[in-house]
Amino acid sequence: MKTLRQYFWGLILLIPFVQGCDTLTNVANTINKSGAIAKPLTEGQIASGLKEALSVGISNGVKQLMQKDGYFGSSILKILLPKEVKEAQNLITKHVPNGQNLLDNLVLKMNRAAEDAANEATPIFKDAITGMSINDAKGILFGSDSAATSYLKGKTQARLTSAYAPKINSSLGKVGATQAWKALADPYNKFANSTVGRFIKGVKPINADLGSYVTNKALSGLFYKVKQEEGKIRDNPVARVTSLLQRVFGELDKKKN
Repeated sequence: MKTLRQYFWGLILLIPFVQGCDTLTNVANTINKSGAIAKPLTEGQIASGLKEALSVGISNGVKQLMQKDGYFGSSILKILLPKEVKEAQNLITKHVPNGQNLLDNLVLKMNRAAEDAANEATPIFKDAITGMSINDAKGILFGSDSAATSYLKGKTQARLTSAYAPKINSSLGKVGATQAWKALADPYNKFANSTVGRFIKGVKPINADLGSYVTNKALSGLFYKVKQEEGKIRDNPVARVTSLLQRVFGELDKKKN
């Protein structure tokens, strides 16, 4: 019975005769660690492996965002003040009692609302993954580094927005962001609409739609996390946590080399 070493040298000697042919690739790719010959991956296995990878990535990403400070503690994902509020920030701190504390509290509450709503994404993403065809899977696997994220964004963004919007609005009230916004906007708008405020350059009422703003920012952060996890699985063998993932993305590695 031939040893693994004999199989290896036999393949090396065959290279000049079969170089450029698919045969060598198929044979070389199917020798497993024990030296046994494994069957080449089928298109169905490739699709299953990709779906598994996406499920792992989404699960990891969503879990991180759901945690306390999943958004607020991230320098990249933290939801900052709406543009309308930011432009008026100096005036707010000057003319609204306790203005800076109100601004800081608003930022915290917006991020808490996003963290509270993050779990809404999981079933919607899973539906999109389940419905993925074999051709979709092959296109994603051998596509750009963010092909899976782009696919999911196209398939889920409308549904996610519809699911997130009421959840975000509910969460804004639940964590006190709506109240924080009212405590900030009401006195500032009262000042902006006053006789004195109308004569000060740059002073105008702020009417930002807080729910829509936080929803859009929360979803941007969600897709950023999905893209991060996709990158890990594509580029980091350690992130391929099952044998099927290792084989499927091993094929991708060979395409790159």
